[in-house]
Amino acid sequence: MDTPAVAIGGALLHDEAGLRAAHREHAGELFRFALRQLRDAGAAEDVVQEAFLRAWRSADTFDAGRGSLRAWLFAITRNLVVDHTRRRAVRPVQPVDADRLVALAGGDGGFDEATMTAWTVEEALRRLSEEHRVALVETYLRGRPYGEVSAELGVPVGTVRSRVFYGLKALRLVLDEMGVQL
Repeated sequence: MDTPAVAIGGALLHDEAGLRAAHREHAGELFRFALRQLRDAGAAEDVVQEAFLRAWRSADTFDAGRGSLRAWLFAITRNLVVDHTRRRAVRPVQPVDADRLVALAGGDGGFDEATMTAWTVEEALRRLSEEHRVALVETYLRGRPYGEVSAELGVPVGTVRSRVFYGLKALRLVLDEMGVQL
């Protein structure tokens, strides 16, 4: 059940205290819902963060007469989960485990081959724009959640995702130019 402060809804979502109250009251449930659907804690965090951002931006559209704040937030989160699932299906960009990377690099050829592969990847990354390189290194290579990188860079999560997507495309082109067979 909504707390009295949160039950007022949209009007209080405009101020920081109301948004914090709504987050404190519902973020845990929304995260668990998103995690069950996506099976990816980082993606679930991103979805919940985006849900509260959208709720804050469109607080004027919330009508407490049509339903509770909780139901409204769940509807926003459900839509974001669906969007995320669709994007994932269109862009199957998932981290590749180490064994698969070794296989893609031509097997476990020892130190020389590993050094050559590392040099090639480093050189390819240098040829990317700084924005794409930072996004790829922080999220794809270091495995940091998009939300964390977004906060550090001071850009929206969607921007980080976009930079990763276009960075991977640019990286593929650079590797092709370098004669690397993928």
